Amino acid sequence: MNLSAQKFIETWRSRGDEKSDTQQFWTDLLQRVYGVEHTETFIHFEKRVRLKNVSFIDASIPATKVLIEQKSSDVDLRKPIRQSDGSELTPFEQAKRYDDNLPYSQKNRWIVVCNFREFHIHNLEKPNREPDVVVKLEDLEKDRHVMDFLVDETQTKAYREKKLSIAAGELVGKLYDALLAQYRDPTSPETLRSLNVLCVRLVFCFYAEDADILGKHNCVCAYLAKRKHDMRRALIDLFHILNQKDEDRDRYLDDDLLAFPYVNGGLFEGDVEIPRITPEIATLLTEECSRDFDWSGINPTIFGAVFESTLNPETRRSGGMHYTSTDNIHRVIDPLFFDDLQEELKEIFAIPVEKTRERRLKDFRRRLASLTFFDPACGSGNFLTETYVSIRTLENDVLRELMKGQMQMSDVAIQVGIDQFYGIEINDFAVSVARTALWIAESQMLKETEGIINRDLNFLPLRTKAHIVEGNALRLDWESVVPKMQLNYIMGNPPFVGARIMAASQKNDVLSIFGAKWKNVGNLDYVCCWYKLAVDYMSGTNIRAALVSTNSVSQGETVANLWKPFFECGVHIDFAYRTFCWDSEAKIKAHVHCVIIGFSAAQNPEPKRLFDGDRMQIVHNINAYLLDAESIFVES
Repeated sequence: MNLSAQKFIETWRSRGDEKSDTQQFWTDLLQRVYGVEHTETFIHFEKRVRLKNVSFIDASIPATKVLIEQKSSDVDLRKPIRQSDGSELTPFEQAKRYDDNLPYSQKNRWIVVCNFREFHIHNLEKPNREPDVVVKLEDLEKDRHVMDFLVDETQTKAYREKKLSIAAGELVGKLYDALLAQYRDPTSPETLRSLNVLCVRLVFCFYAEDADILGKHNCVCAYLAKRKHDMRRALIDLFHILNQKDEDRDRYLDDDLLAFPYVNGGLFEGDVEIPRITPEIATLLTEECSRDFDWSGINPTIFGAVFESTLNPETRRSGGMHYTSTDNIHRVIDPLFFDDLQEELKEIFAIPVEKTRERRLKDFRRRLASLTFFDPACGSGNFLTETYVSIRTLENDVLRELMKGQMQMSDVAIQVGIDQFYGIEINDFAVSVARTALWIAESQMLKETEGIINRDLNFLPLRTKAHIVEGNALRLDWESVVPKMQLNYIMGNPPFVGARIMAASQKNDVLSIFGAKWKNVGNLDYVCCWYKLAVDYMSGTNIRAALVSTNSVSQGETVANLWKPFFECGVHIDFAYRTFCWDSEAKIKAHVHCVIIGFSAAQNPEPKRLFDGDRMQIVHNINAYLLDAESIFVES
């Protein structure tokens, strides 16, 4: 018997005014029934949301992605209510409109509509105008578990993807260690390079069989299990066949080998040194890594970084599992471009004339396909991968709307491609991981598209690939990677290395980029190089950029040293996040105090946005100290 739930029911059986009781009702529910101690930070009330007029969300729980629309006890939750703009919406439709207008990183998984007597629960992973379940106040004691999602983040898709992706990374680490022990020279650069390529290829095969893009589920596992007596030769033959077009294959090979499709994309091109496969490794490949694990649900944004850091000796020593959360990535890309794209699409959806709406939707798809993105310190590609997923999500939203009409076959072809994404990365293995993560993301988004258009689309052979270049971004000419007149956006998270702890080679990078005439070069952090190259590169273009940095770039003497010359040549700050803690996902936590600065040189009519924690202000000017004030500089 749950006495707390009983007491809550008794307290609220005869109360229920939306204006006076909402906050107390939800605070009581969370404290008494679900045991939340600090409700003042757990649940937020009256959160502002931007529609045509400023509106307010009754309540939301950010930790578990829950949006709450509260009505008085006499309101029928299934009936439309006239809104201030004249439209008639049910309480759920009203709440969904709020959610649709939130930035991507703040979108919810659950909507709860409540009138103090009933809780109507909507799971947005399978959106439906009808509630998935209704819990009555009088039944709360026995049905309490139904609303565990209010306080249990394990009920969210993001949590499950994160957990699965980290588990996949740990599995790759186990496989890596087992294979490394079999090489004749396990410390040589050639061995480590071969092992990295081998792991990338194996991961792609494991994912591809679980995602059903190799023609038959469990095909890799079955193929390898059949050849346990000589699995090394089996892998050599498998990689060779995946790199061969059908017309170039030996027709007398075993049928199960010939059944694999041609992959293309360069992933299986060239020979790789494969060590002896012991019975233990064979079991690991066929059972733990294949039969017993489903790779299809991993989040490629998270997994790519986890995969790379798991196999990176430095991060393995410090606890491993470094990655940037998707929420933090959206802090960069949302104000840079994604918020505007979402707003534009929402306005197109609202066009009442069908032919005009359809024409605008097709134009919008073409514009999505014309955008080009560049991360000049891309690591394992998490910014590029999450951006690709976000842009393809918009394209799928367009296709979903077009499917309501008579869409032609020519309209079905996917227009957004991973060849719109460019990066530079100094680590050769991270380059391979970035490309693979983008291919996995492409496959997952294609599956989503198939569900929308109700048709099968061929993922293989790979037709495009991201332009990820291996090299030192501070020594390469960025125009050799992507001509600046083709580029729209620069984004990323360059390395954090303080001026006093740089290696000699990094000091030389700084000196070569800023030159002897730049003031106080020796006091500039390493990340300042990316700002300087971005400013030089965007000159004379409409390129907009946003970079994550340690907050040193907006404090002390660095501000005048770095930003005054930029401002004098026409650069301005379009948006910024003031100092916040950027958590590492390593087992040994590393908390770095960061800022995000969005900047450009071309005119930008958009309002300037300044973020401080969860608070956003529209401001007149953002100066280099990230203050809403005139652009002045304190100099010695």
